[in-house]
Amino acid sequence: MKEYLYTMLEAGGTLSTQDIVLHILASAIFSIAIYLSYWYTHSGTAYSKKFNVSLVTLTILTGTVMTVIGNNIALSLGMVGALSIVRFRTAIKDSRDTTYIFWSIIIGICCGVGDYMVAGVGTIVVFFVLLLLGRVRNENRILLIIRANRSKTLGIKRIVFEYYGSKSLLKVENTTPNTVELIYEMSRKTYQAAYKKTKSIVDTLHDLGDIEYVNVVTQSDEISG
Repeated sequence: MKEYLYTMLEAGGTLSTQDIVLHILASAIFSIAIYLSYWYTHSGTAYSKKFNVSLVTLTILTGTVMTVIGNNIALSLGMVGALSIVRFRTAIKDSRDTTYIFWSIIIGICCGVGDYMVAGVGTIVVFFVLLLLGRVRNENRILLIIRANRSKTLGIKRIVFEYYGSKSLLKVENTTPNTVELIYEMSRKTYQAAYKKTKSIVDTLHDLGDIEYVNVVTQSDEISG
């Protein structure tokens, strides 16, 4: 009975049990490097532990699928057809997450076909590239949004220029017969430089009178769902 079960397990493909275990185990080992890289380079607010664990399982599952497919063209076409019905609706909040997803899939494919050298070299190179550059972040931009009586337009522009000079860019100017809305864009460094003044720009604008609101918004590079 034991021999019969063993024969049935090996009947599904040309690979031996040792090769199958080696492929999947290699996928799991390489996925640890992906896990550590994501954990270290995303130690800020964008870090998601669930997503990181998903990268590990994605690598192992991809390696498993490639082990099943092997060199069987008919099976590979059937697998593509079966997987084509899957639709992913999860929004990617950080563009670097896409890199990790492709990294996991590619390592899984390499391990699934037994090409450990390519998987190893690729993992080492990508790991050190992300180690050096993974913490690079785009400088967040600051949006200064002011809504006031239309008669105060010139006064508002004068105050903004006094605080930030030409480093503030007027992006939007919406007007109605009675009101005006101005949206300025500037770097965080430029906005924080105005802290040295004795009075904040918000207080100065409100002292002008007829100001409905002054909003300060941080414009990040993250994609919201």
